[in-house]
Amino acid sequence: MTPETAFADKAADDLQQTWIDRGKAVLMNTYASHPIVLESGHGSYVQDVQGKHYLDFISGIAVNSLGHTSTVVANAVTEQVSKLGHCSNLFLNIPAIELAETLTAGSPFQRAFFCNSGAEAIEGSFKLSRKYAKQRAQECTIVLTMSNSFHGRTYGSMSLTAQTKYHQGYHPLVPDVQTVQFNDIEQVLGADLDRVAAIILEPIQGEGGIHCVDSGYLQELRQLCNDRNIVLIFDEIQCGVGRSGTFFAWESAGVEPDVIALAKGLGGGFPIGAFLAKDKIAQVFKPGDHGSTFGGNPLACAAALACVKHISDPSFLKDVRSRSEFFWKKLIELRQKHALISDIRGQGLLIGVEFTTAVKPLISACIEKGFLVASAGDNVMRLLPPLTVSEKEILNAVSILDGVIDATEQSRATEGATEKSGAAERNGAA
Repeated sequence: MTPETAFADKAADDLQQTWIDRGKAVLMNTYASHPIVLESGHGSYVQDVQGKHYLDFISGIAVNSLGHTSTVVANAVTEQVSKLGHCSNLFLNIPAIELAETLTAGSPFQRAFFCNSGAEAIEGSFKLSRKYAKQRAQECTIVLTMSNSFHGRTYGSMSLTAQTKYHQGYHPLVPDVQTVQFNDIEQVLGADLDRVAAIILEPIQGEGGIHCVDSGYLQELRQLCNDRNIVLIFDEIQCGVGRSGTFFAWESAGVEPDVIALAKGLGGGFPIGAFLAKDKIAQVFKPGDHGSTFGGNPLACAAALACVKHISDPSFLKDVRSRSEFFWKKLIELRQKHALISDIRGQGLLIGVEFTTAVKPLISACIEKGFLVASAGDNVMRLLPPLTVSEKEILNAVSILDGVIDATEQSRATEGATEKSGAAERNGAA
């Protein structure tokens, strides 16, 4: 390394650390962020302030569905910002109407409400289902949620999240939320169904470890909700909008919900959330019952409309499924090679790789090698590439992961041999 190169590297390191220090000084300490400051991105790659490139298989946690700096999103926002940026919901706007028409066309839903995030979409679904249930009986307030679920961090969505680590320090939570075992219909039947207003679930649990719902269980839930007039809510914030290989994740199981919450990939990077509902349920909302200052913002709706039209195209979804099949094939080959991999699960381009060891060191090693991945629990690596990812990028990702696992296994073998040798020496000395 020349002195000039060493100086340039140190300057880059200093620049990144300066930004990290500035961030720590003013941002609330709510995220366990990696010590990287990202500056730009294109397609499946991002670049930090040091100029290092990373293959991004987090995609903003399933947000950048069309990749970074997508022209589909950029063109839609640029065109709209020159027309109308915001007008409030005291007036209608064209992008919001067209987005609602597009999302409800050909789906079981007739009404849409737009907000800014997934947690807000869950809050609205929660409120709507409880108000609808009040028509049945005033004491009909219980919402059943699934074990290991994650629905957000606002009070309502956090109360629906059945992972106690998110509850610490925040009690009392919203009352009348009960947890039942995921994929266990007997636990649902054991609840006081006369008081159950709604049942909420993720067709593919994201934060909970990438677990898929059983289609048979889903069908039984649907029949139960039909018989008891219970609202069935699907949280497709992470698994919806094409990520599973179909536009809605429920399509592959053939079981439709009454209400569905969407966000993340809906705007392709522009913040927007939504919940869609069947008309018989949506009609209980009256003016003043729910609202959001920025919900249905023309800019967000223009971005989402462009994304939805692009992603819902049958040829695009066919390509997503094709790339998913290729990725799964390569991951299965990797599992056959490495004993550290205990399971691969998920659907489409929402994939969880479970390891027999803690995943955090593996993730850190991947990031060091220029490959961004996330966790979904202590032992699961979550893979969320853009829906536009190429086979070449998938091969690159698998190659990096293969090398990281190889290095981990070799390190363990060396440690094991050292420990064995040390034990033999101690026994000999004795």
